[in-house]
Amino acid sequence: MDKLVIEGGQALAGEVRVSGAKNAALPILCAALLSPEPLTLSNVPRLNDVRTMQSLLGQMGLRQESAASGAVSLDASRIDWPLAPYELVKTMRASILALGPLLARCGEARVSLPGGCAIGLRPVDQHVKGLQAMGAEIDLTHGYINARAIRLKGTRFAFDVVTVTGTENLMMAATLADGVTTLENAAREPEIVDLARCLIAMGARVSGAGSDRIVIEGVDRLHGATHAIMPDRIETGTFLAATAATGGDVVVNGTDWHALAAVIDKLREAGADIATTESAIRVRGDGRPRAANVRTAPFPAFPTDMQAQFMALVARAEGTSVITETIFENRMMHVQELRRLGADIEVEGNTAVVRGVERLTGANVMATDLRASACLVIAGLVADGETTIDRIYHLDRGYERIEDKLCALGARIRRVQ
Repeated sequence: MDKLVIEGGQALAGEVRVSGAKNAALPILCAALLSPEPLTLSNVPRLNDVRTMQSLLGQMGLRQESAASGAVSLDASRIDWPLAPYELVKTMRASILALGPLLARCGEARVSLPGGCAIGLRPVDQHVKGLQAMGAEIDLTHGYINARAIRLKGTRFAFDVVTVTGTENLMMAATLADGVTTLENAAREPEIVDLARCLIAMGARVSGAGSDRIVIEGVDRLHGATHAIMPDRIETGTFLAATAATGGDVVVNGTDWHALAAVIDKLREAGADIATTESAIRVRGDGRPRAANVRTAPFPAFPTDMQAQFMALVARAEGTSVITETIFENRMMHVQELRRLGADIEVEGNTAVVRGVERLTGANVMATDLRASACLVIAGLVADGETTIDRIYHLDRGYERIEDKLCALGARIRRVQ
């Protein structure tokens, strides 16, 4: 099993280009199920989760071709087996995104219930309720969602809670439904807007993506298309936080600051100097960060996927920061590992009180989930001495060879077995 070894104390400097967004690529890969014609995607990140989704689609009968440039062509002219088995779903919860497209295209789907995960339960009841409102017959037996519908019907559905994957699943299902579907209390994340762009390129009629009310007018058939995956805003935010933490000076290229406005505001509050253009962000840190309070919430507020990285930044801040997590009930597991590096953090319920210390010290730590891994990388970059991070397979789910990009910025970091 691979580990990362980091020798801390080096300020990051230079330029880095971010990869395509994992959280946009996964639903868009599933969108290929909706058309019998090929969907060609560019800027697809090379990540374990993406490879798992491609394996799942391959089991269903999709033919795929990948290019060295990161482009992927998916041909769903024949779907042999509308099944997402437990063996793959248990490794990646986003497999639930196959449910809506399979049901809309094939009239049936069998998808394993994903269950819980390290950071929280993440129930899928909103997916099921929405498809039932569209006329699907669904039963839950032996740990599987079994769904059938001759053709889904347009409807008005209001989500009980804001759910990104629920919004994406129902959006995709509604593109081939009979009539108009209106989704109320929909998620507003930029990745949903990117999915809508791809669906529209395939001939879907979607309006309102990016707002809490999305309207989809069903069509009889979708066609092939080409689409470029949006840049990863969380990878971007991770490099911004790492640069600010180390007191560095880095230009992050190929990104969009509009998708990160809440994170940029908080980084500025913590003392970072940030300048933006349409496709790049320059961040400069100077000395110890300043304390800043954060409360996670659905977009456009501060994203839960940046909570851990921001905690690593303010662990060395001057003053006390309060970080409140409102999305997942168990997303503070990185706190114990940060304490091993010398951080002064107390957790009560879903709130962490972070009293900044002058320095962190290297130690052996263990990653517990994807964003916790990135948090520990940032902490290792600023810690005195050597930090070894175990279980970095979590990191490989969402970051494309992050150690290579950090090395190019001057970090002393290497992957070892």
